[in-house]
Amino acid sequence: MTKITTHQAEEDARNEAILTYVDGRIVPKAEAMVSVYDSGFMLGDGVWEGLRLYDGKWAFLDEHLDRLFEAAKAIDLEIPMDRDGVAKALIQTQEANGMTTDAHARLMVTRGVKVRPFQHPSLSRSGPTFVIIVEHSRPSIPRPIALATVPHQRGLPMTQDPKLNSHSKLNCILACIAAEKAGADEALMLDVHGFVNTTNACNFFIVKNGAVWTSTGDYCMNGITRQKVIDLCRANDIPVFERNFSLVDTYSADEAFLTGTFGAQTPVGSIDGRAIGTGQLGPMTARLRDLYKDLVARS
Repeated sequence: MTKITTHQAEEDARNEAILTYVDGRIVPKAEAMVSVYDSGFMLGDGVWEGLRLYDGKWAFLDEHLDRLFEAAKAIDLEIPMDRDGVAKALIQTQEANGMTTDAHARLMVTRGVKVRPFQHPSLSRSGPTFVIIVEHSRPSIPRPIALATVPHQRGLPMTQDPKLNSHSKLNCILACIAAEKAGADEALMLDVHGFVNTTNACNFFIVKNGAVWTSTGDYCMNGITRQKVIDLCRANDIPVFERNFSLVDTYSADEAFLTGTFGAQTPVGSIDGRAIGTGQLGPMTARLRDLYKDLVARS
């Protein structure tokens, strides 16, 4: 089985010539560089946000900016511009690349360049580094995702709060590697109590007897697309539960799917070698996809 990912996209030659925003300048891809002394490169000290462009609009921009600024405040990092400035920089980068739809943006803010290669935040004295990468990006996921449960957990807030979109992603990367070693595409991660939680890259849902289930959200990134799906269920009389559930519940689900900014709703075909439902896109997932597309078009 050929490996795929939840962020797999069609090849697009235009991405070789994209322009990138780096600290107030929009430069060619080959010139978009940061220092080896940058806090993000050296320590993963920073936060980020991902957005998708649909028909000229960055979907749910206000919610994404809320999360970016909340995360920066949580790590005591001052973004070098206000919300309007960030939105303006994003649109400038979009327009410089002539993008109108099917694009993805990654906004990254680090604590900036250090004067010495050590941990203490006081060594970052030149101010934050702010980068925006935009790419032409149409999801291309040819089959449902295969997941494998891994021992890596998405964990306790007193260690590294999983609600932060932190540059420190090694835990999730190790989970993804473990899943690939097990022959799957991505990892299904449990919480500290052994309940089903999230994947290494996306939020996780199952469908059982006409109801949609997801984790409590206590130990995972509370994704914007995740919340939109919950809201759509409630608005359309689809039973939805944020609850603890086990792998036993998961293996017997009628459907499973992932949510995220890039792929929206991605069907899951198997978990730990067990087919979920028919192993194909299920009717509830298809319905939620349609409802989500309508929501994006109206927003």
